[in-house]
Amino acid sequence: MIHPPSTNHEPTIDSLDDLAAHADYSLLQTLNPDPEATENGVDHLPREIFSGHYVPVNPTLISDPEYVAHSHTFFRELGFNDALAQSDGFKQMFSGDLSQLPESLLNKGWACGYALSIYGNEYYQQCPFGTGNGYGDGRAISVLEGIFNNKRWEMQLKGGGQTPYCRGADGRAVLRSSVREFLAQEHMHALGVPTSRSLSLYVSKSETVRRPWYSEGSRSQDPDIMVYNPVAITTRVAPSFIRVGQLELFGRRARKQEHSKALEELEMLVLHLIEREYSDLIDHDLPLTKKALLLAQAVRNRLTSLISNWIRVGYCQGNFNSDNCAAGGFTLDYGPYGFMDEFDPQFQPWTGGGHHFSFLNQPLAAEQNFHMFCVALAPLFQTAPEGIEQLSEIRNGFAEAMSNKMEAMWAAKLGLDKFEPELVKELLALMAQTQADYTRFFRELSNLPESLELLTKSFYLEPSSKLVERWEDWLQQWNIALNQANTSLQRSREECAQQMKQVNPKYTLREWFVQPAYQQAAEGNYELIRELQEVMTQPYAEQSQKVEDKFYRLRPAELNDLGGLSHYSCSS
Repeated sequence: MIHPPSTNHEPTIDSLDDLAAHADYSLLQTLNPDPEATENGVDHLPREIFSGHYVPVNPTLISDPEYVAHSHTFFRELGFNDALAQSDGFKQMFSGDLSQLPESLLNKGWACGYALSIYGNEYYQQCPFGTGNGYGDGRAISVLEGIFNNKRWEMQLKGGGQTPYCRGADGRAVLRSSVREFLAQEHMHALGVPTSRSLSLYVSKSETVRRPWYSEGSRSQDPDIMVYNPVAITTRVAPSFIRVGQLELFGRRARKQEHSKALEELEMLVLHLIEREYSDLIDHDLPLTKKALLLAQAVRNRLTSLISNWIRVGYCQGNFNSDNCAAGGFTLDYGPYGFMDEFDPQFQPWTGGGHHFSFLNQPLAAEQNFHMFCVALAPLFQTAPEGIEQLSEIRNGFAEAMSNKMEAMWAAKLGLDKFEPELVKELLALMAQTQADYTRFFRELSNLPESLELLTKSFYLEPSSKLVERWEDWLQQWNIALNQANTSLQRSREECAQQMKQVNPKYTLREWFVQPAYQQAAEGNYELIRELQEVMTQPYAEQSQKVEDKFYRLRPAELNDLGGLSHYSCSS
């Protein structure tokens, strides 16, 4: 659960020609295109897509692109020279213009379809045709797949324009949501939470789109005005962008025998997922049904680890449908996400999300997504009924696996060698009643206080005398358990504190830090974005006093319940 070590490579990629040498389009070489797709990628209007794994489509460039930021950390991992981000060719490519690329780079991208299930229930009405054949990447267009420093990555433009899956929308992302996603991905990586990564962020100096949002000072649940926003493209990067919903789509087609190659296309997608995400765990020479069972076990392990990490750092996905669940077991989509300020087990930043996707319900939501993953695999076992039984056992073991990960996570946050259920239960009740700031409380606890004074600095509500007594009793019981753990683990209190500080971050990407950053960016000032990028990619570090004063504090009372800060719609 500690944050990952930095990976530094000497930059070897200084130009698009250098970049082209690393291109390797395994998805396009391995999977089937939509047979009704155009050859030139001019395919931007909504339509039904009945078969094939992807649609070739040209991204729509943003006009007058301007550099905002790039991930220095990720550039080093890839072997990219930092100067590349502000070069003309790179800027053009990653703001949607593929017209002037070296020959070995493709001059069109691709988008993929997927299905939608919410809490284990299949939905079709989100598709404009009512069939489920028009739902997928509506504004996310992959433009490159390649191998960099011996690792395969796919690069995808978020806000790259319309695709056949756009459902009539404009295919654009606004600067506000692009800044949120760019910062969140690198913050989550630094927190040690599996995630897609940020590559670059460009904004148009002349193109805007109209979106619903909140008026200044609004406490409305839903947006109350329409505003013009600069359009932007952020490039997100992952080993693959295969979603549980994608497997669902092909599993459904195979289950219903929607076309003659439906089962074959499901098999192809499953094998491609294994190659992209799990080749180190699953032997290439095994039969397909054995591979599928090992895949289910591996996905379950990654997904349960992911959710326990979300809870560890106070992150809520907000809209954890199957289409927002990466089959690779990492955080995929940063739309209606939020990092929690005061602890609330029902924290839900998205006004349309409901309690079923709230903070401590995320393990249940993940279990439903995993159920649909297993449903998608089931057609592979038509001639192997014993495999279906084994798949069901793996599916039914999710709750126990999730519980084990959560118990280990709570023990680590508290510095203990084993899970203490009553101690955790009472702690969460007390934190809720005093509205303790989730990040600050656990960071202060990592200093191993023996009195309550340090911890009260994280409370949004002043506790009553009765609550103070309960807090003091809890603190005493925790110190007893901690001393026992230290004895068992043969560690000093100083070592214990350091271990806890590697689990409990000091800094978190609070929405009220991000809002002024994207507001200033809309005026052409990107300094706060870059400052947040610097601070939030070192979330466990004791940084300068200036940084601490600015970013290690409770939310000011005047910001309580404001639309766009404490809650927001999914419009982006």
